[in-house]
Amino acid sequence: MSRTAAYDQRRLADILRRQHQIIGRDQAFACGLTPAAVQHRIRPGGPWRRLLPGVYVALTGPVMAEQRDMAALIHAGPRSVLTGLAAARRHGFLVPEAGPVDVLVPPQVRRQSTGFVRVRQSTRMPPEVHVAGEVRYARPERAVADAARSLTVERDVRALAAQAVQQQRCSIDLLVRELEQGPRHGSALLRAALGEVRAGVRSAPEGDLRKLIQRGKIPVPVFNARLYVGKTLIAVVDAWWEEAGVGAEVDSKAHHYSAGDWQRTMARHDRLVARGVLLLHFTPRQIRTAPDEVAAQIRAALAAGSDRARLTITTRPSG
Repeated sequence: MSRTAAYDQRRLADILRRQHQIIGRDQAFACGLTPAAVQHRIRPGGPWRRLLPGVYVALTGPVMAEQRDMAALIHAGPRSVLTGLAAARRHGFLVPEAGPVDVLVPPQVRRQSTGFVRVRQSTRMPPEVHVAGEVRYARPERAVADAARSLTVERDVRALAAQAVQQQRCSIDLLVRELEQGPRHGSALLRAALGEVRAGVRSAPEGDLRKLIQRGKIPVPVFNARLYVGKTLIAVVDAWWEEAGVGAEVDSKAHHYSAGDWQRTMARHDRLVARGVLLLHFTPRQIRTAPDEVAAQIRAALAAGSDRARLTITTRPSG
């Protein structure tokens, strides 16, 4: 009898389809493949490849993120849940590229980290998880908190926390609860980022602007201020100095990638200027590479604004 004569081809194909072409050794055996048949498939030049101990991909091309996620869950066992950057990416957040895949398991599950998988034993297994096919992943607040503890760049943590709140995927209070209930080790950057988000910061470039303002000892503005004339909302500005009638906008390409976006930005600019607002525009690159110049422009605008009559604009902080 040949290596491939007696196995359940339909069952094998179904597993590979549902699991993004990933399969565990035990699953392959359950389909009727023998150890020799599996070895034949993962031979050099064969149709399968070994991704992790006892976990294979039935493809010869590049391994994608969804396949790494699936392989990590198969390695860690049926009680495992994706968290950290892998889970954050599944929630649609922009995250740093190609880090380890973090997987939560209960304390009694004995699995070791290996390859691109980082197994984390937890006494706080999520009571609720998101499910996409065969993939299980943590809720946004847990994903963000766990990811933040693994990151070492302040700007990356700030961007992740700001996305979660800006996109209304979870509240600041939920993130704070995750921060307080989880381990303190590695939590300092997230604690600082949540302080910024509470202050109204909703993106990494806005966070850079806030740092610049603090270092330059410039009066603290309201971030993401909602400006009204009467009951009519005329605009939301990234930073707003009400006393001087000065606003500052961080003009990122990510938010102006089409002609329609640019036209809306210009229309908002015109509405504000027509009401007497002194509106400054900075790029993220300017804020990072020319902070003294940016600070000088803000100070000059504040000085000019302080000599004018108070504008008939009311201000509300971001919600």
